Amino acid sequence: MPEKDIGQIIEGCRKADEASYSQLVDIYSSRMYGYFYRLTGSRDVSDELLSELFVKLVERIGQYRGGSFDSWLFKVASNLFYDHLREKQRQQALIEQHVKRLEEEERQPAKDDGGEQFDRLQKQLQRLDEQTRELIMLRFYSDLSFKEIAEMRGEPIGTTISKVHRGLQKLRELME
Repeated sequence: MPEKDIGQIIEGCRKADEASYSQLVDIYSSRMYGYFYRLTGSRDVSDELLSELFVKLVERIGQYRGGSFDSWLFKVASNLFYDHLREKQRQQALIEQHVKRLEEEERQPAKDDGGEQFDRLQKQLQRLDEQTRELIMLRFYSDLSFKEIAEMRGEPIGTTISKVHRGLQKLRELME
């Protein structure tokens, strides 16, 4: 599409015209999804990043100062992707740190009658899927609030609470 036409659409977006935003989504969604998919290899992550990109587009359209809109949009997309990678690495480091601590605690002899129960709990935690285990560790081992976890994961607080609750139910079932 010619830059002149894109320029008119961008002006519409700056005026909060929903039809203009819709046009930009129509024009760029396939290319941007393909870009994210080639980087991540995951449809779910690509969908998530694409959604975040268009939210950023709405938030930052006023920062576009001319030049190639494609370059500007891909720069925003690139920044989102690297933010995603940093978050993924941070979460992986947290998980590895907690696993290491659990392994160290597991090697220590039980000091009281609760030690056996604690060991059993640690083993059952390992049987949970990674996401559920991470949520429980963030909430109960790292003492993060539901709000902090939801913000970190970029999801509504109700979703986070629900996931933690279901994870605790599953852990109770495993402990029985």
